[in-house]
Amino acid sequence: MNLKNLEKRLTYLTANAIKDYRMIEDGDRIMVCLSGGKDSYTLLDMLRLLQQRAPVRFELIAVNLDQKQPGWPEHILPDYLTSLGVPFRILEQDTYSVVKRVLPEGKTMCSLCSRLRRGALYAAAAEMGVTKIALGHHRDDILATLFLNMFYGSKLAAMPPKLRSNDGRHVVIRPLAYVPEKYTERYAELKEFPIIPCNLCGSQENLKRKRIGEMLRQWEEVEPKRLTNVFRSLQNVNPSHLADTELFDFESLTGAFTPNGEGDPLAEIEQPSLGHFSQLPKPEPETDVSDWLPEEAELRERSANE
Repeated sequence: MNLKNLEKRLTYLTANAIKDYRMIEDGDRIMVCLSGGKDSYTLLDMLRLLQQRAPVRFELIAVNLDQKQPGWPEHILPDYLTSLGVPFRILEQDTYSVVKRVLPEGKTMCSLCSRLRRGALYAAAAEMGVTKIALGHHRDDILATLFLNMFYGSKLAAMPPKLRSNDGRHVVIRPLAYVPEKYTERYAELKEFPIIPCNLCGSQENLKRKRIGEMLRQWEEVEPKRLTNVFRSLQNVNPSHLADTELFDFESLTGAFTPNGEGDPLAEIEQPSLGHFSQLPKPEPETDVSDWLPEEAELRERSANE
């Protein structure tokens, strides 16, 4: 896929997510969290492109947190953002030393580092008066979190495309929620973003998230639409067909199945074999984003022919 077509596909998917979850409203002042990685660069590009076409007006300000990791190239992001003419702010907080001091040698740093980083960004958001905080997590990040929580946390939870922070003061959005990682990888290559490596902290190999990511990539090679179907399942949840007594009142169910099978979940659908995903029900039509993207019809036609 060349740059022009990939850019159209990315803006289309991003606009879909924004509209489905009402991520951006008129007058929003949005903090775009920029790490120096492929995903956050892509996020900034998509929001800048949509800012020119969207039916609402919103402001963008890029924010990076310098966590004082050894070897951090301080000039890259300011130089890049200045060249684009994008308003930005560089925060400085030595979370790296805190993590190294608190955690024993060899322990995974990512979780604590993430919490400290989130706290610093939330504090800055309150100070700057932003209305939304945009993060660069894509579809595959959301799915990886789903399986991490299932495999290691015994819970069914992922990253929501939009959420309110625990203290209730901030709304976090993930406009790339519908975007596969392979798109951000290719886009970063074509755009030649000044990528800052993510291993400056000496993060450990073979992390659980990395292994989950490898599993997802293997699945996509075997069955290209599998990850799309898994993500759509997050949008089509039926609590009565799960097992959480807090979400559904199973105790109040009494009596037996009726002769026509009413109440039996297995009677509601014809069970396809595991090898025939094509038999699954077709998804609902995608969101109409023509007011965000005038070229929507062209994209729909191209997708239908692929």
